[in-house]
Amino acid sequence: MKGYAWAVIAIAACTLAGLGMRSHVDPVNIAMLYLLPVVVIALRYTRGAAACAAVLGVLAFDFFLVPPYLNFAVDDVQYLLTFGILLAVGLVISGLAESARREARARAAAALDAEAERLRNTLLSSISHDLRTPLAVMSGASSSLMESGERFGAAERRALAESIFQQARAMAEVMGNVLQMTRLETGAIALKRDWSSIGEIAGSVLDRLAERLSQHRVMLDLPGDLPLVRVDATLIEQVLANLLENAAKHTPPGTLVRLRAAQVGAELVVAVEDFGPGLDPADFARVFAKFHRAAGESAAGGIGLGLSICRAIVLLHHGRIWAEQMPGGGSAFRFTLPLEPAPSPPAEEALQRA
Repeated sequence: MKGYAWAVIAIAACTLAGLGMRSHVDPVNIAMLYLLPVVVIALRYTRGAAACAAVLGVLAFDFFLVPPYLNFAVDDVQYLLTFGILLAVGLVISGLAESARREARARAAAALDAEAERLRNTLLSSISHDLRTPLAVMSGASSSLMESGERFGAAERRALAESIFQQARAMAEVMGNVLQMTRLETGAIALKRDWSSIGEIAGSVLDRLAERLSQHRVMLDLPGDLPLVRVDATLIEQVLANLLENAAKHTPPGTLVRLRAAQVGAELVVAVEDFGPGLDPADFARVFAKFHRAAGESAAGGIGLGLSICRAIVLLHHGRIWAEQMPGGGSAFRFTLPLEPAPSPPAEEALQRA
């Protein structure tokens, strides 16, 4: 309906302009005025709206600008040809514009289908690649326990059982990342915001990752006067865990990994910095893309969803996330969380403190 309304408005405006020009310009030339709204409406709205503009233009031109005025009679046959050309041009233009829109929609749909197919193929390839090794290890360890378990000592049996457990956990993490990414993209996750300290969130993450970070030196730079943030603490824990695991996974043992936070204006900026080999400059722009792996990462495992999940969670909190090169080598992954005015303590509590 919007296109039809604009057709009426545009034809009315052209008619007013034509009336002002009628005493100075030949009516045949005034007829060209009506092509402009037809072209514009054909490009922006439906074919029906453009056709409506063409028909209204012919009628308005005949009624107001062709003698005898204020009726649809035509004394000069040449105007009939002008009407026909005006109407035909309007319909042709509207048809071409509609055809171009259909082709654009078809190309966009084809591009979406191609991208969806690429993502499906990448997902299947990544999952099959990252599940094949754990499955092979579990199969070998479990068959050894089943066939020759009684001949193994307690330490050997424990080592095989631990291998099965570790590989099963790796498989569960792969599938967990896929499900988490799906939930984030479909909006199935609702934020449960509450006031939290980034220091407490970081402490919880470091306790949980103590074993995985045991071969790295972890440094904390979290000032005690940092403001509270209103976030979903569980999801922000996942962001920090993914970034810390990513740093540990792609840097040699013994490398320093530093977790920092600072208030910058109305934002809290959190950073995980490593001092390893760093990323290729071309990877910084696409490191948060789904299924993307930086050069040389294939041996480290994972399907390339950890950083994508970080990005989705940070965006849910209306923050920003990016990666950059560290001076002297290494990579820094930084994200921001908006700061809000902290709630005032209850009056009774304030009086007790006084």
